[in-house]
Amino acid sequence: MNSILIIDDDPLIRKTLSSHLTKKGFEVFLEEDGGKGLLKYEESLPDLTMLDIRLPDVPGIEVLRKIKEKNDKACIIVMTAYDDMKTTVEAVKLGAFEYLVKPLDYVELDLTIDKAFQVRSLEDKLSYLVEEQQKEYKIDNIIGHSPQMRDVFKLIGSVAITRANVLIHGESGTGKELVAKAIHYNSPYSVEPFIVINCSAITDTILESELFGHVKGAFTDAVSETRGKFEIAGKGTLFLDEIGDISPNLQSKLLRVIETRDFMKVGGEKILKTEARIIAATNQNIKQSIEKGKFREDLYYRLKVVEITLPSLRERKEDIPDLVAYLLEKINRELRKSVRKVPSDVMKLLVNHVWKGNVRELENALIRAVILAKGDVILDENLPLESGEKKLFSKELGPLKDVERNYIQHVLTYTKGSKTRSSQILQISRPTLDKKIKEYKLEV
Repeated sequence: MNSILIIDDDPLIRKTLSSHLTKKGFEVFLEEDGGKGLLKYEESLPDLTMLDIRLPDVPGIEVLRKIKEKNDKACIIVMTAYDDMKTTVEAVKLGAFEYLVKPLDYVELDLTIDKAFQVRSLEDKLSYLVEEQQKEYKIDNIIGHSPQMRDVFKLIGSVAITRANVLIHGESGTGKELVAKAIHYNSPYSVEPFIVINCSAITDTILESELFGHVKGAFTDAVSETRGKFEIAGKGTLFLDEIGDISPNLQSKLLRVIETRDFMKVGGEKILKTEARIIAATNQNIKQSIEKGKFREDLYYRLKVVEITLPSLRERKEDIPDLVAYLLEKINRELRKSVRKVPSDVMKLLVNHVWKGNVRELENALIRAVILAKGDVILDENLPLESGEKKLFSKELGPLKDVERNYIQHVLTYTKGSKTRSSQILQISRPTLDKKIKEYKLEV
């Protein structure tokens, strides 16, 4: 039963409201002044408060302020016989849900209360979804107890509370984006956007527009003005994946944004400001790229205020059993299955396998195993490891391109034509995959 607290010095209004709301099925609490009302609020924690602005001891605005200080999510409907703009504005600024003028229209009152509880229900659902999303990226959900991962956890915890730029190194599939999300969602700006751009997946011209936006007519297809990711990110995080692939021209422009915190849209003249934190990631050796003249050294030092290096899975084999348990829970939840048993010989096979694709490859292997499992146990025959590799190359020997064609088709079939998932498994960019599909005339 939802509860409503009424704070009003008029006994007739208290009696009338109490009778009306009780008949509607609400539990009603009544208080005649602000001081008693505040005490009753703390004692009963009502779902909704109806508050008169003119009270004999404490002004209603002050009661509103104190309730909001105790609970910023408190739902409060303000009532008054004096309809003045100043009080209305102040009440709304303090977070009042609605402002009703006496004498009350009970039809309007019922609609307002219904609306208040609908909004509260929606807020609770959204809050739950946000909490679930953040839970996915909390530090304790990045699995590992190896010394290398403990060092990573310490760095995440230290940098999350700052606005420092971060550069994450690691092979494909080691979880660079997961670490970036953990930093963002454990920061004071977790409610701000987390925006991902894969720098290797799009052309130089499109990437510039994606980052900075463009004005109408800036290029042939610019039919309207577009906001860039720096603008959209606000005070949040811009995650630049595969930063090592951006061109020297864009490196110069990115360096300027980091140094000045301002930028212009493509084809524009207006200077815009950005407060976004940049987290960049790469699987390349940036220092070698600097030596070869492919990456600016000054940009490197601007990006790596804090540097995090993720170990490959073969460097932390002791984490594999925990990872298998965690990933199986996740996969079973997503696929609505219940395949959680892993025999010791199968676990040994998983631990000893050389996971060139790291955690991503392990997850893909477990997805396949869960799908193919007949009961609740994973067997070695369900895993695409040794036996699967033998089958792949057991046919008559032939040209390398035939092997590539057959394997890409195998992956496309396995992912049911998902180019995004296929690109991840094959560890190639989406444009490269599209090119291969066209070249080999593959079925999607």
